Amino acid sequence: MTEDTHAADQPLQGREFWDARYGEKARIWSGNPNTVLVREAAGLLPGRALDLGCGEGADAIWLAKEGWRVTAVDISGVALDRAAGHAAQAGVGDRIDWQRHDLGESFPEGSYDLVSAQFLHTLGEMPREEILRRAAAAVAPEGVLLVVGHSGFPSWEKNPHPEVHLPSPQEVLAGLELPDGAWEVLLCAEHERIQNDPEGRPTTRTDNAVKVRRLPAAR
Repeated sequence: MTEDTHAADQPLQGREFWDARYGEKARIWSGNPNTVLVREAAGLLPGRALDLGCGEGADAIWLAKEGWRVTAVDISGVALDRAAGHAAQAGVGDRIDWQRHDLGESFPEGSYDLVSAQFLHTLGEMPREEILRRAAAAVAPEGVLLVVGHSGFPSWEKNPHPEVHLPSPQEVLAGLELPDGAWEVLLCAEHERIQNDPEGRPTTRTDNAVKVRRLPAAR
C-alpha cells in the first residue's frame, strides 16, 4: 500500500485517501523494487506470487522479470493504472494481474508460492493483523510469506500518530498466529536503511522483516 507513513494527515480515508495521494504527483515512489524483497526472493524458484499493496508496481514488475506470475493488489485505482502502464513499458504486462482490493474488505483468491506484504501501513484504520493472517492462509505448501514494515516513525516526524502502531518483528510473527509445526521461521529481525528526510538529507531508519515458509503438507 505504501512504503512510508509520513503522508500529511487528511480527512479522506481508504480508497479516496490513496487515490488523492497518488494523484498528487506523476510518481510517488522511486520505481525501484524493495531491497529486502530482492534479497529474500532472489533464491526462490519462480511460481505464483501475490504482491499486497503494490503501489506503482515496482515489486510486481521485478518479480515478473524474474519469471513469476504475479497478482498485484492495491486499494488505489490511480496507482494500479500507473503500475499497469509501467509494466507494459517493461514488457511484462502479460505476467501481472492487477486487482483493486481494500484488503480489510476483500482479498484475492487462490494460493501462492510467494506472498509479499511490503510496508503495508496506513494512517487510517486497517485490520493489519487480520490481513496478514489471510496472507499466510494464501501461501501454498512450501511457499513463503514475506512481511516488511517500519519499526518506528522517521526521525523528522515531529508529531507521531498515536493511533498508528508500528509493530516489532516479534509482534508481527506472533500476530500471524501460525500453527505449531506447520511453518518454518526463516527471518524475524530489524534492520537499518538510509532514507532521505523531506529536505533531502540522508537519515537512518529502522525497519523489520518476517519471512516464514509453510512446511510441506503431511502425507
